Order: sequence, then structure tokens, then C-alpha cells
Amino acid sequence: MKRLFIIGASLLQLPAIKKAKEMGLYVAVADYNPEAIGIPYADEYFNVSTIDEEGVYLAAKAFGADGIMTLATDMPMRALAYATQKLGLSGITYETAVKATDKGKMIKAFEEHNVAHPWYFIVNSEKELRKIEDSITFPCISKPTDNSGSRGVMLINTKEELTESVKYSSSQGRKGGVIIEEYMKGKEVSVEVIVLEGTPHVLQVTDKLTTGAPHFVEMGHNEPSKLPAKDVESIKRLAEKAAVAVGIKNGPAHVEIMLTPSGPKMVEIGARLGGDSITTYLVPLSTGIDMVKATIQIALGENPDITPKFEKGSAIRFLDSKLGILEKIEGIEAAKRTQGVVEVVLTKHTGDSLGSIDSSVDRIGHVIAQADTAESAIAVCNEAKQKIVIDVKKK
Repeated sequence: MKRLFIIGASLLQLPAIKKAKEMGLYVAVADYNPEAIGIPYADEYFNVSTIDEEGVYLAAKAFGADGIMTLATDMPMRALAYATQKLGLSGITYETAVKATDKGKMIKAFEEHNVAHPWYFIVNSEKELRKIEDSITFPCISKPTDNSGSRGVMLINTKEELTESVKYSSSQGRKGGVIIEEYMKGKEVSVEVIVLEGTPHVLQVTDKLTTGAPHFVEMGHNEPSKLPAKDVESIKRLAEKAAVAVGIKNGPAHVEIMLTPSGPKMVEIGARLGGDSITTYLVPLSTGIDMVKATIQIALGENPDITPKFEKGSAIRFLDSKLGILEKIEGIEAAKRTQGVVEVVLTKHTGDSLGSIDSSVDRIGHVIAQADTAESAIAVCNEAKQKIVIDVKKK
């Protein structure tokens, strides 16, 4: 029986833990939280932080891992690469992990490989900001170089907003570095990719719905993209170039792209499976391709089947709410019974405080649906959402 080591045991990694057990693997998980939801589903648990590189390596070595993987988050990627390289297992290099988790090094890699990207500046102090502020055009975006999930993203409209916005972005990162870049207008998409022996294979292009300025938190996705076919093709080619630019040889990539009036430009890339249920639900529901299984097989040194089985539509829509204290939620069962609904999940509970949606962790739940087309799947999600009544008491 092959042994799979999964970094993280949160709700994000739970689909991978369940899939690995379904595949007949012996599974260990590593997480700093002994109460993590995925631990009971695994065979062994290691109390190790997902960003502790040496700790993850030693735990995987002690476990006798045949493969190491994670799902949907950038945080463990360097620990994953460190461990796989030291143990001689299938995975990305440490250099690739850095390029895929440091937005500054990432955009420099795009620049070196002629991958279309926004203009940018990288600053690590207010002194550095003063040196380049006269070269910045507005509006623009600031975000920490080393965080994800829309944390620390700010839209800056004027020079007067620059300093405070950069300070906010800096405070949301781990090392304080900030990237200031062009505010790209257009349609934002993500591209789900599997790279095999250096060749990227695009599995699906996903339309994205966000809250807009100032934080651009994702509130919905649908597949396949409803963009014109010629635009989808140019997006796919850019995603492939981006995967090569950061050095992914074997494994998944989650690529975010903005289709601007001058063509597609990179937002960023993750050398991992995408989150927000895109790779765990939407891709399988729209193509029949099991991306989680494929990623596990790659981690174990096996060749996955990434052939599309069908063409359908899938969508996820996150629930809206007012600010205040969550008092009651009704209509969940009715929403689940809506034809085409695959899943309804709540991530907030009675008594929780609901604030503004500044990052993905502020969302309160979602609905996932499958139908013949993307438009129909979106309609199913919206129908189900209308059946859910959320009562909120003002603070």
C-alpha cells in the first residue's frame, strides 16, 4: 500500500484526504491544529505547522512517504518542495515554489520569459516607496508579495491614498514586501492546468465574479468560460507560458489572468490546485476530470488520466449577507433540493459576527451546481440562493 503525506488537514485539504483513502492509500496529514477537521479521516497525524519546512520534511521522512501533496493554498508550497527534493519524490523544485509564492519573484519570472503582465514596482520600505511614487500612474493595485486569498489587496485611486494603502498591504504580509502594479480592467478568469513532463495541459478556463474595488474578493466562478473562443484560446496559451516561466515540470497550476482591451495579462500563478471548489468540484462537474486524483497520482510518480469525459456547465456562488451578528439561517434543505444543486455549505454559524468581505475568509457559505451549460448552472445557483434566508442582528 502506497503512503501519501498531505500537508494540511483543514477543510481545504479534506477533499484530498478523502480521495486518497478512496484510492486505497495509507494517508498521513500534518497540521499545527490538533483539532483540524481532516485528521479523523487520515491514518496518521503529525503535529507540524504546514509552513515548517524542516518539520514537514522530518515528518514525511518518518512516515515513509511515497508522495507529498497539498491542496488550494500557497502557504505549504515551500515546505512541500523542500521535503520532496530532500526525499527524492515527485514535485516542484524549491526555486519554483518561491517563484509561485513570492509575487515579486513571480512577476520577474514572467518578465524574463516574455509572459504578458502588468507594469509593477516592488517596495520593502517607505523610503523605497518615496523613490518611485512619481513614476506610478493611477489607479493602481497594492498587495503583499507573500499572501493569498485576496488578503491585503487594495485599489489606489490617487497619490494621496498611496502611503496608507501600501502600509495596509504590507501589514497583511509576512515579511512586509509590497508589489504595486497596474490596475487592469477587463474580464478576470482562472485557468486550471496539469503539467506532465514539462508540457502544460489546460483542463478548463473559469470565469470569475468578484466584489470589485477595493479588495476584489471572489464571490463566484463558472465553467466553461463564456468568453469568445478566440479570447479563451489566447488565455490558454498565456497560462501555458506562465507555468513554464515559473518552472513547473510535473503537477498542477492555478493561473489567474485578466483579459484586458489589449489582450490577456497575468495576475498570478499558483503551483497547486485551485481553491474555492474550482478543482475539487467545478472542473470534475464540467469535464469529468478528477484533478485531485490526478495530482495525487503525480505526487506518487504515476501518470494520471486527464482526458475530458464530457462537456457540461458548473458554477459556485457565495452567499451574500448584511453586517451584524448572525441570528438564524433558514432554507438550506430547500436549497439542497433544487434540481442541479450539488452542494450547499455554510462556513459561519449562529452567533458569529459578520463584517465586510475583505478577504475569502469573510464569506459565509456557498452553493455549487451542475447543468448542461454554464449559464444554466449559474441560474441554478441563484435559484438556490434565493431560498436561503439569513437573519442578521445589528451590532
